[in-house]
Order: sequence, then C-alpha cells, then structure tokens
Amino acid sequence: MFMAPDPGLVRLRISLRAVLGIGLAVALSELAGLSLPASITGGLTALLALFTVGDATVRGQAVTTALLPAVGFPVLALAAVLHAVPTVRDAVWLAVVLGGVYARRWGPRGHALGIFAFMTFFITQFLHAVPAQLPQLYAAMALSLAASSTVRFGAWCIERRTTAPVAPAPPAGRGLARPTTRQAFQATAACAFAIAAGQVLSHERWYWAVGTAWWIFVNTSSRGETLVRGFRRVLGTVIGIAVGLVIAVPLEGAVAPTAALVAVCVFGIFYAAAVSYTWMMLAVTVMAGLLYGLLGVLDPALLMLRVLETGAGALGAALAVLLVLPVTTHATTDAWIGRALHCVHACTSEAAARLAGSPTADPARYVAELEPLLGKVRLSLAPLVHPLAPLRARRARARQVVELLDRCAQEVRGLASIAADPDASHDARLAAACWRVQAAVEALTGPAAARDEVDVPVAAAHPSGGEQALTHLHGLEQALQALAVPLRGRPQPQLTTA
Repeated sequence: MFMAPDPGLVRLRISLRAVLGIGLAVALSELAGLSLPASITGGLTALLALFTVGDATVRGQAVTTALLPAVGFPVLALAAVLHAVPTVRDAVWLAVVLGGVYARRWGPRGHALGIFAFMTFFITQFLHAVPAQLPQLYAAMALSLAASSTVRFGAWCIERRTTAPVAPAPPAGRGLARPTTRQAFQATAACAFAIAAGQVLSHERWYWAVGTAWWIFVNTSSRGETLVRGFRRVLGTVIGIAVGLVIAVPLEGAVAPTAALVAVCVFGIFYAAAVSYTWMMLAVTVMAGLLYGLLGVLDPALLMLRVLETGAGALGAALAVLLVLPVTTHATTDAWIGRALHCVHACTSEAAARLAGSPTADPARYVAELEPLLGKVRLSLAPLVHPLAPLRARRARARQVVELLDRCAQEVRGLASIAADPDASHDARLAAACWRVQAAVEALTGPAAARDEVDVPVAAAHPSGGEQALTHLHGLEQALQALAVPLRGRPQPQLTTA
C-alpha cells in the first residue's frame, strides 16, 4: 500500500495540486469576506471538482467542471429551502440519489455531475444551511470552481502531458439488467434505509448514514465488491475517529493548526484514493472532525455518533445489494475476465499483422485498453481475495487468475513493443501462433458447454527460441493454458507440439 507504484509521480503531483487548488479556493473565500460555512462550502466544492471530474481529455474535463453549477445551484437551493420540511426533503434527496446514480450511464461526465448533485445536498445538511445563506454559498461555490479550475487547467495542468486512463464501459444490459439502472435502485433503497436508521440515531447528524450508503456504491458493480467496500469504509472511519480523538479534539478549532492538518488530509484523500479505500476514509474522517472543530461543535460523543451512522449506512448498502436486483461476484468477474481475454487476443492479432507488414495495424491501443480492464478484474475479484473471505479454495483460484492475467499482459506488452520495431522480422509462423491464441481465448470465454468440450491448444517452445515475438506468444499461450485450471476447474492439459 505504501509502496504502491506511482509512474511519473502522477498521484503525487495530483495530490499536491489538490492541496494548492483547494487552499486557493478557501483563501479567496476568506479574502472575499464570506462566512465560515461559505468558506467550508467553497473548499468542499473545489475538492469535489478536482476529485470527481475525470473525462478522458482536458477539454472534456473543463466542460464538465463548467457544468457543475448547473446541477449544484438548484440542488443547493432545494436542500436549503426544504430543510424545515423533513418528509419532502428526504423524498427529494432520494430522487437526487436515483438520478445521480442513473446518470453514470453517460460516462465520466454523468458520473461527476451525479456525485456533485448528491454532495451538494449533503453539504447543505452538514452545514445546516438555510435560504438566507444561499447568496454567500453560491458565491463561494462559483469562486472556488474558478480558483480550482485556474490551478487545474492553467497553472498546473498535469493532464496535458499525461494521458488520463479511460475507464472501460460496464458490461451491456437492458432494462433492470443494465448496471446503472440496477445500481440506481439499489443505492436509492440503501439511502432510504440510511435516512430512517440515521434519524433514529440522531435527528441532527443522520445525513452521515446517507453519505456512507451513497459512496459505497461508487465504483462497485457486484454485491461482493459492495460488501467489501462497506467493510473498508467502516474500518477507515473507526481508525479515523481514533486519530481524530488524539488530533482534532485537543485543537478545539484553532485555525492555523487545523488548516494545516486539513491540507494534510486533502493530500491523503487524493494520494490514497487509487490504492486504499480504507486509508482514504481515514483521511476523510479526520478532515470531517477538523471541520467540526472549526464550526465549534466537535466533541468525543459526536465522533462516536459518526461511527454509528457509518455502520447504519453500510448496513443499508449491504441489505440493498443482497435483496434489490442482486448481481453475484461470479457473474461480474466472468464478464470482466472475458473482456480482458478478448482484448489480449485483439492485441495479439494486431501485433502479428504489424509484424507481417501491415502499416495500419496498431497493437498499442489494445495494450492501453487492457490496463484498465485488468484493473476492473482486480476490483471484481477483490471480495474473493480479501483476507476475511471464508472460502480458501476460491481465494486461491482468484489469486491465480490475477497472476496469470498479469502474465498475459506482460507478454502482450512485450509483443507490442517488438511489433513497433520497424526492423522486426516478418515470420510466417506468427499467424499460426496467433490462431492458437484465438482458439485458447475462445475455449476460455465461450459457453460453458463449449468450454467442457474444447481443450486449450498450446504450442511447445519453438526450436528457434531466439525470435522474441514467438517467445512472447509462447509465454502467452502457456498463461492462457494455465488459466483453464482456475476458470474451468479442469486438470491442466499437457503441452502439445505445434
């Protein structure tokens, strides 16, 4: 976790940029003479804009950022106006939840706008905002978006030199089987439970349960992923509360040290997000405690209530994924593994065509596509490889699948790099080797009946092992052949001579 790779120090630079952008947003809000709640709103707005906007291009990111007020301003007004009408307020928030999750079908832009709409409602509850405060809250939101955008797109535009990874589209479906539709109903059910349970625990801080339920459904697609994410959120919150008791409570809202520690928490949120949800939640929890200290309402009892509210939200999410249109971890994993294997085959075919002299063949684009697909496979298998997973045999098979797919990716990258060399030899044997790879992928991803009838064809090492392309293809065939064991549960067939 601490040694997680950071190629090009991209995570480090993005985290430092977030501290700079959010710091500038808060500073401008204070210089403008806005109230403390407005300044906090501005800081959280900048954090959300920098954290959630993830379009593939800089232009797309700028457009999405510009659209944030279009959903944030009306939601802010509704939440403030309905603050004194709890029944209507709760119903409207559930509608925002449903629409926010459903909007994910429109890709990164819909995802970011949906999160921003939800969090705007949440921030209003956090600050207990009322209509009289709306002008200052609007000003803080607009000023902060301008400040964070100046840093992101002007002073420090990391994305201009670093291609942002494009998240693969979720498996297709129709009606209630469509992932975004199914998850919209699950999240709404979870948040409805969280509203009820949260208000039983506290009439003032009930919204933490709703926030927990919502965020557990971000970037998950199966019940296993959701349950593991809920566990990690609770764990991160508990650790964060313990840290908050030692750090936040003794400060008693002192401005300078609190601001410095909030900056550290912001850095931790951005730096840990890609590698550890638990550590990210620790940073979020400590930051929330520090903000409560600034507002003058922090005490140990409030932090303990936060744990209970988080548990209620996690319970709501667990019940929703188990009872409302459930999707098993196995089904999700099979879908992502199949897409990764087909991408391996496509890259192999393109590399062979390039080595055969085709000027239009480009395996590099499939290599780039394979990386995020493997990330989705790891995410979907996370519940099975979790230390608390009860089935040891399934855990071992899941780890084997990850290792073998990583080996496939390594061989594919090597093959693509050779194909990019204009002096690489054009060997007719590549066509036969690529056919065997195609047959292997079809045997692993075809219908279950076909899988039982077809053995994975694997070639023995070619006598002239000096040809690097054939060496990579042979390694790829071996990895695909080995995948037959964890994916199909069959004994590994012997290698045959090509």
